Amino acid sequence: MLRFELLGGDAGGPRRARLTLDHGVVETPAFMPVGTAGTVKAARWSDLEAARAEIVLANTYHLMLRPGGDVIRHLGGLHRFVAWDRPILTDSGGYQVMSLAGSRKLSEEGVLFRSHVDGSAHFLSPERAVDLQLGDFGVDVAMVLDECTPYPATELAARASMELTHRWARRSVERRLALGGDRGALFGIVQGGFFAHLREESAAAVASLPFDGVACGGLSVGEPKAEMRAMVAHTAPLLPEEKPRYLMGVGRPDDLLYAVAQGFDLFDCVLPTRAARHGLLYTAHGTLAIKHARYREDDAPPDPACSCPTCRRHSRAYLRHLFVAGEPTAATLLTVHNLTAILDLMRGIREALDAKRYAAWAAETLPRWSRSIGKDST
Repeated sequence: MLRFELLGGDAGGPRRARLTLDHGVVETPAFMPVGTAGTVKAARWSDLEAARAEIVLANTYHLMLRPGGDVIRHLGGLHRFVAWDRPILTDSGGYQVMSLAGSRKLSEEGVLFRSHVDGSAHFLSPERAVDLQLGDFGVDVAMVLDECTPYPATELAARASMELTHRWARRSVERRLALGGDRGALFGIVQGGFFAHLREESAAAVASLPFDGVACGGLSVGEPKAEMRAMVAHTAPLLPEEKPRYLMGVGRPDDLLYAVAQGFDLFDCVLPTRAARHGLLYTAHGTLAIKHARYREDDAPPDPACSCPTCRRHSRAYLRHLFVAGEPTAATLLTVHNLTAILDLMRGIREALDAKRYAAWAAETLPRWSRSIGKDST
């Protein structure tokens, strides 16, 4: 089940909406923390609940390898397996078609992967991707299997990749209907590389199919920021206004503010958790690198304006000690903070949209996400 309600916003601009799924309601614009293998790295599910995450993302390829779709199905589906009762969206494995290009074989039928874990062979077709996500996992939103076009790519290569994605999309729709059509939701994916006319062609092809939502894929794959933003701005108005729009893999705070302004509703990215594991903290005054010597005796919380458990309880000095000492607890405490910060940012976005002052709010907010605090050495 999926119900999408537009609550406010201007055509061609930022919009406020509500997405109702089998396991709950998602207020949009929304950021999905990435729980690739059934867990958000260094965080507990209770941490995500405390940060008020409404939806998370997991990955079909990784769960297919470990523990396997049969195990998850036997144990009652992904929600029960991981003990999370809120919505879950799963990526189909399309990103791994690009990122694991050296250990897979691509054909019209699908993708033959050599497991990065033990070298075993695993075949993923559009139909199998639907079966895993909507059958074995029982997720709220499944993504079609696509070929994520690498950067750079020639126009000829981008077209071939896009057309394969379209053929797979049609097969995915047919498989979903064969399963009954009433299990979760299925999103299509627009590809086309960095060629505007291909994006237009792809958006029209995907919009012609009975998807519950539409995603923009193939961005944030190594291209310059200016090129990414130009394609975000070009693609957003091509997508159906009455369906949720998902920008895949884009999650730098300044890019989120930009993409919201173009009319996207859903986002995911590993950046907040990855930054935490590298000792970088989002704060009201900019990004703080906790390893710096200036924090060795700093008794202040990481961000006095933040109410997360890390900031309520611990000092910069203690967090620096944990990080420099290589204590695993450092990753957890810093991750809890960054997830809270990025989810608070999304709540601020929604409040600004509700108050009809998004442009002014974004202009006031952007500078703190663009500053780095402290450049001294350890």
